[in-house]
Amino acid sequence: MSIQPNTSLADLAAEAKDQLRHFYKKEATLVAAAPGRVNLIGEHIDYCDGFVLPFAIERHILIAAAPNGTNEARIRTTSDEVEAVIPLNHEQLPIAPKWSHYVRGVLEGFRTRNIWPLPGFDALIVSSVPTGGGLSSSAALELAVATLCEGLADNYLPTKEKALLAQKAEHDFAGVPCGIMDQFASAFGKKDHLVLIDCQSAEPELIPFNDPKLTILIANTMVSHDLTDGAYAARRKDTGDGLAHIKKSSWRDATAADVEAAKDKMGDRVYRRSRHVVGEIARTVQAAEALKNDDFASLAPLMAASHVSLRDDFEVSCEELDLLVEIADGIGPAGGVLGSRMTGGGFGGSTVTLCRTDNAVDIAATLEDSYRAKTQITPQIFASRPAQGAHLL
Repeated sequence: MSIQPNTSLADLAAEAKDQLRHFYKKEATLVAAAPGRVNLIGEHIDYCDGFVLPFAIERHILIAAAPNGTNEARIRTTSDEVEAVIPLNHEQLPIAPKWSHYVRGVLEGFRTRNIWPLPGFDALIVSSVPTGGGLSSSAALELAVATLCEGLADNYLPTKEKALLAQKAEHDFAGVPCGIMDQFASAFGKKDHLVLIDCQSAEPELIPFNDPKLTILIANTMVSHDLTDGAYAARRKDTGDGLAHIKKSSWRDATAADVEAAKDKMGDRVYRRSRHVVGEIARTVQAAEALKNDDFASLAPLMAASHVSLRDDFEVSCEELDLLVEIADGIGPAGGVLGSRMTGGGFGGSTVTLCRTDNAVDIAATLEDSYRAKTQITPQIFASRPAQGAHLL
């Protein structure tokens, strides 16, 4: 079947507990879970004070842990044979293994908040979030660690503070200057709701998405990307340069006319980046209103325009993403597709396709067969309803 099933939280928990037992001979006393996210629309504008419309997906990172009576955390992941041994009695630094940077960054956030030292623990990390798929496995890991730390310390942070702590960990320890979308989606996610995030005020609004006749398909190109290679940071700098040229304090105060007026000063690249920002902010607001009014027909042109802008103006798409969107658009409304676009940071990763539930299996089969015929790559396709955000099981 083209649509891959989602591993249940219960099964992931059982796997993590079994692995903890295998490596550390302990029974788990805490299990923390945090979901990845997919963004329906609103890309590369969370760091531009824009609006974004993601939701938490039914793919998770889960951590099973038990106290070990020391002042160290000993942590393993099923995707890496290297154990991270992290002292819990002094300042954290981003040292190997690389995946532990996210863990150490979160621990440092607890240290700087004087929720420290944490009791020593052994932990095992399992994941059903594809790495490099544009579905924010990094934010899921950060939020899972933060939720585990809350349980270990019996000290629970406000949800926004926890999300911002995780964002800072990604900035300082992973070197990715991300906006707030990924961490907010993983933290604030709620079953059967999208999360409209105002990235200027850092306030989320839950948008109901509970119509069983609608399904969201996520198609992973299986082309990986690494946002620490500078491409993400370069685009963030371009948006800052564009804002400086139009002499506004925030992109929320900018208009398309402002961008056009400053076109010659900006130069072509910064102009196109700026045109994407003002256009994508407007598209996201319109999409949220359409969803509130059950006006699903209006989403297709908004999602299509978003993809074209990301491809041509922001230049973060790739041939594989474009191909999956082209296939979905070819199926069209007659075949049950209500809209499709790339999602995530780009340079590979995944597409998101809103479709009729009755057509989802056939749409997934067409996406898989046509994509494989052109690329010789089998995409990973799954469906997801909006899921609950980070929590202790």
